[in-house]
Amino acid sequence: MASRTRLLRKLVVACLLCLGFWQMGQGAYIPAKAWLAQELMLRAWMRSVEFGDRQAPWPWADTWPVARLTAKSGDVNLIVLAGGSGRTLAFGPGHLSTSVLPGEVGNSVIAGHRDTHFSFLRDIEMGDSVLVERIGGRKHLYKVIGIDVVDSRRGSLLLDTDAAILSLVTCYPFDASEAGGPLRYVVTAKKVF
Repeated sequence: MASRTRLLRKLVVACLLCLGFWQMGQGAYIPAKAWLAQELMLRAWMRSVEFGDRQAPWPWADTWPVARLTAKSGDVNLIVLAGGSGRTLAFGPGHLSTSVLPGEVGNSVIAGHRDTHFSFLRDIEMGDSVLVERIGGRKHLYKVIGIDVVDSRRGSLLLDTDAAILSLVTCYPFDASEAGGPLRYVVTAKKVF
C-alpha cells in the first residue's frame, strides 16, 4: 500500500512539473518569437544595406526591413518592417504604408505591440531622442514632442503635416489582460535633422 501511495505521489508531482513547464513555455513563446524575428530581420537589414534593395528576413516573408529604430540611448534597437498587418506586427514594428517614410515631410507612422517591441514606449519621456535609419544610410533624429492616449474609434492620426513627424503607436493600457482594445498610446516626435 505504501509503495502505491509513493508511486501515485510521484506521478502527481511529475504531472504538475510537466504542466508547469508547459505553462512557462507558453508564457515565453511570444517574447522568444519576437527576439528570434528581430535577429532574422537584423540579418535582412544588413543585406539590404549592403545590396541596396529589399531583402526578406525569411524565404516566405511578405515583408522586408525598411528602417532601423534606436531609442532610449541605444537600449532599444529594432528593425522596422514594411506594412502594419497583424502578421507583420507579430514579428516586429511595422511602418504603415499609407504614411510617408521616416525623414520625409509628413507623418511617418510605425506601429508595434505593447507587450513586446514597443513596451519601451511606457518609459519614453518628452524630449527623448529617437533615431531612425533608412536603407541607404540616411539617419533621421527625432525629439519626442507629445505623448497621448487616444481612442481609435473617435479619431485618426493626421498624415499630411508640414514637418517631418514620426508617430509611434501601440495599444493601451500596457498592462491590459486582453489585447486589442480601442485605446492607443501615441508618441509623437519631430525631426531634428
